[in-house]
Amino acid sequence: MTWWDAALLFVAGIGGGLVGSIAGLASLTTYPALLLIGLPPVTANVTNTVALVFNGVGSVSASLPELRGQRSILKRLVPAALVGGAAGAELLLAIPAEGFENIVPVLLAASAVLIAIPQRERVAGAPRGAVRILVESVAVLAICVYGGFFGAAAGVLMLALFLRTGGESLAHANATKNVVLGVANGVAAMIFIAFAPIHWWAVAPLGAGCLLGSRLGPAIVRRAPATPLRLMIAAAGLALAVKLGVDTYL
Repeated sequence: MTWWDAALLFVAGIGGGLVGSIAGLASLTTYPALLLIGLPPVTANVTNTVALVFNGVGSVSASLPELRGQRSILKRLVPAALVGGAAGAELLLAIPAEGFENIVPVLLAASAVLIAIPQRERVAGAPRGAVRILVESVAVLAICVYGGFFGAAAGVLMLALFLRTGGESLAHANATKNVVLGVANGVAAMIFIAFAPIHWWAVAPLGAGCLLGSRLGPAIVRRAPATPLRLMIAAAGLALAVKLGVDTYL
């Protein structure tokens, strides 16, 4: 890997960390950058997962104000994230990715639409019904399986879920997403480190960029007007859905 490759990955990591901590679209820049320097798709995918551990560290540490009072929610969702991330990683190592990736554009487009629709903010501390809790937990498990398997736009899916099922605000839903997705990505990364080919020379600059960029995202979400930011996230998600759809079906 050349110095130019390292510089490209560092810049892609900053961009990925920034949009990942805001919208869950880190792979929008990081995964293509790994392909651009010549990594094969599977190696790029697992290397990307390992590098994005730094995105989780940065985004969660920067989201601490919004995470206050969310202990009970996270205690319920983190086990599903652990199981889902591990299952997704095992799935990637066991079967080809093509079939599973075919549904990604549809899921991403649907999530972008859900994010764009204004949601009624839940009163802080208001109880969740048993059915809603069950649906949310099952959905988190499914998204984390997908996140461990491929990961592109898993954050958009999760952000849409939390905005629909109980986030008091975009910033709170984003903070919850950062923790849950960070856990799923972390356990998938550990499995890949043990059993998959990791390009460590690419992880270093990409991970450093992700750490830097992800520290900035929650501060932007905290201060920016919620509606324009939500619509920008939805537009980015829809654009990625179109791009993935063209690559997949054409």
